[in-house]
Amino acid sequence: MIEITHVSKNFDDIKAVDDISLTLKENSIIGLIGTNGAGKSTLLRMVSGVYEADTGEILIDGLPVYDNPQAKELFFYISDDPYYPANGTPADMQKYYSGIYPAFDSDNFYELLAQFGLDKKRRIKTFSKGMKKQLSVITAVCSGTKYIFCDETFDGLDPVMRQAVKAIFAREMDRRGLTPIIASHNLREIEDICDYVGLLHKGGVLLSKDIEEMKTNLHKVQCAFAPETDINRVLSVLDLLKIENRGSLYTLTIRGHYDDTRAVLEAANPLFLEMLPLSLEEIFISETEVAGYDIKSLIL
Repeated sequence: MIEITHVSKNFDDIKAVDDISLTLKENSIIGLIGTNGAGKSTLLRMVSGVYEADTGEILIDGLPVYDNPQAKELFFYISDDPYYPANGTPADMQKYYSGIYPAFDSDNFYELLAQFGLDKKRRIKTFSKGMKKQLSVITAVCSGTKYIFCDETFDGLDPVMRQAVKAIFAREMDRRGLTPIIASHNLREIEDICDYVGLLHKGGVLLSKDIEEMKTNLHKVQCAFAPETDINRVLSVLDLLKIENRGSLYTLTIRGHYDDTRAVLEAANPLFLEMLPLSLEEIFISETEVAGYDIKSLIL
């Protein structure tokens, strides 16, 4: 488990991270979402021990992370611009990281290179941006660490490749309890990968929730009622986040348990009732609008 408690970081007069507290649980895929300048990369660099926090505490499995070799054995950090030797090849990376991480799985490394169509003898500087990102993920997965920190690693990967990476993460989570943490500026690029998402803005956390929990407790409802129905009375007992209507058709966003919400609406004998799943984007829009923010201007 990673515990981030009242952590702040300033660069001169710029407050990059402002009193953030988060608990990141094990064996799940965690997304940190925010625009450029939101603080996600700075936070990830503090969690990986690249930066020291000005205030607060960061613990990985109970160990302080900064300047602590024991804690750093627990994770692999992929920066937003990974460094590779000028004439290095994937085979060179395997030799290098095998010397750093005792549990590095070389057999799996070469199997994944073949699966992704990456030539082990080709110079990395000739790889495309997407290929370099694939190599970074493969190297991180094969390091054998408990945690992987990915800074904009999925930026630009196509949906097929994201699903392939997700499958690898899922396999390693099941096999050895891997916990990937992914920072990204684009919600749409990681919504099909993550189990838990934190939304950062101006160095703080606007929202941090389990995705399945959000989907279970937030619903889009389309319904229509007879003219004599007291709509205000029906809706007054619901946790209504948003309401739109065109003529007699209402589109509602409601927080609450699915069965309870449906029971309340059905008790009013609707002429039409349909409960629809929300996309993660719609969920975030609803949750952040309640807090007075427009998520479309933040990350979409």
